[in-house]
Parts: sequence; C-alpha cells; structure tokens
Amino acid sequence: MKRILVTGGAGFLGSHLCERLIAAGHDVLCVDNYFTGSKNNIAHLLSHPHFELMRHDVTFPLYVEVDQIYNLACPASPVHYQYDPVQTTKTSVHGAINMLGLAKRVKARILQASTSEVYGDPEVHPQHESYWGKVNPIGIRSCYDEGKRCAETLFFDYWRQHRLQIKVMRIFNTYGPRMHPNDGRVVSNFIVQALRGEDITIYGDGSQTRSFCYVDDLIEGMIRLMESPEETTGPINIGNPGEFTILALAEHVIRLIGSKSKIIRLPLPQDDPKQRQPDITQAQKLLQWQPTVELENGLKRTIDYFRSIVA
Repeated sequence: MKRILVTGGAGFLGSHLCERLIAAGHDVLCVDNYFTGSKNNIAHLLSHPHFELMRHDVTFPLYVEVDQIYNLACPASPVHYQYDPVQTTKTSVHGAINMLGLAKRVKARILQASTSEVYGDPEVHPQHESYWGKVNPIGIRSCYDEGKRCAETLFFDYWRQHRLQIKVMRIFNTYGPRMHPNDGRVVSNFIVQALRGEDITIYGDGSQTRSFCYVDDLIEGMIRLMESPEETTGPINIGNPGEFTILALAEHVIRLIGSKSKIIRLPLPQDDPKQRQPDITQAQKLLQWQPTVELENGLKRTIDYFRSIVA
C-alpha cells in the first residue's frame, strides 16, 4: 500500500484516478478546491477507509506525508481556464512549485498532468514528444498553454538539479463519464446539445481534427507511467491516435442519440489548433500502452452518463 496524493482529485480525470488507486489497494488523499471539480464525482468514495478528502488550493503550500503525487490540479477547458486566466497560470506554475517542493521534502515520486496544448497549433503532424510546438505566448489560451509549458520546465529543472523522480505526461483530448456538462469541450457540448434537441455548434467549417481517448484508457496510461522505471521521465504522449474531424464527431453523436439537432457554424476562436493527433510510439514502447476503447463504445457510455444528469 502506497500513500498517494492526487491534486485535482475531485475533477473529471482525478476522480477516475482516485477510484483506480483505491481499487489497487492504496491509501489516497484527494485534494481539490472545487473550482471545476465536484464532490459528486467522489461521493461514492467518501466512506472508503482508504480515501481522504481535503479542500485545498495548490497555489498555497501543502504539508503532508506521501509516497507519490499525481499533480492534476488545473482547469483544463477553455471556458474554465479563460474565466480567470491569472489564476490559471498561478495554478500551473505556483502549483507545480508547491508540489515539487513537497515531493522534494518527502522524497516522493511525482507525475505532472501536462497537455497536448504545449504543442499549440502544430506544424508537425502527428505530434511527437520531441516537437517543441508553436504557441502564441500572449493569446487568450496562453494562460493554460504557457502555464503547462512552464510547469514542464520546472519538473525537468527539479529532476536535473535535485534528482527528483519525475514523470511528465502530455494528455490529449479525453472524454467519458463525469465530464462537466458546461466545460465547453466538443464531446460534452455535442452530447448535451443533442440530448436537449438544441442546435449543435461547430466552430469554423468543422474540418479541424481531434483525437479522442476514453477516460479508462487514459488513466491506465497515467498509472503505467507513474509505475515505470525511474529513468522513464517523459514527456510521454497519452491519447488515442484515431483522428476525426469535428464535423464527423457531431454527426456521430447525433446518430447515436437519435437527435433531431441541426448543425450550425460559428467563427473559429483565436489560436484554436487545426490538427491534433498524438504519436504514441513512446507510450507503446516504454509503457506497453495503447488505447483499447473504440470511439463508438466510449461515446455510448458517455451518452448514458449525460442522460442521467441532463434535464
């Protein structure tokens, strides 16, 4: 049994991670300030003897004794991270500093939940870990993109300077139960709009592409990276390399739900990437990981979840 800290543990990904870690027999401390996370996501874990919940903001230091740290704390959708961009940057940067300081003090292994947004609007396709990206440092998405890039810098400087055991994981689009219904991401947007019979909004002509990884696959990759040999620091892409246009996704959701929603088009937001697809060669080679859930099956499970919460 390990003592494991999960920051952002009441969020979409964090709650699934806490569930998996407890099922594996570990003692889990879930930390969240509930900006985007919800107690509802972890309510079923509250009575478990090996689960503890703490309300805390990672921009402030935390003093606990743990063996591993999964640093997931940060709003991850444009709607949420652009609501308070200064706080978003502080969460990524100050949060990383505080969690790295904790890991150094207690000699814990620490994993950073980074993002495919470090690649920006890429000129390389698919994106591999050696690509440095094409990011606007002063745009409306920069609080998240550059915050995560700076967090990666901090992780590798702590590894070089203090020999801290680090893991850096670049997460590509992930979907599944417990997504926030108003997070502005395409999967949740399309499902909620289709269930309500509302127009489905596509930005641009819908030809931009994304790759969608089901949450169970993503969490499996995250745990495998944490448990990998010390020299496997990353960064490592974790995502599903299956590539779909946004228009195709919208049509897929309408068909699965049997909705009469119509598709309407709005202007493309600033700095919205045109292509996003992970090269997962490193994950396959170093972690023996690759996604197993097909988009159709994952969407059906996600639709079932949203049916239960959307009026």
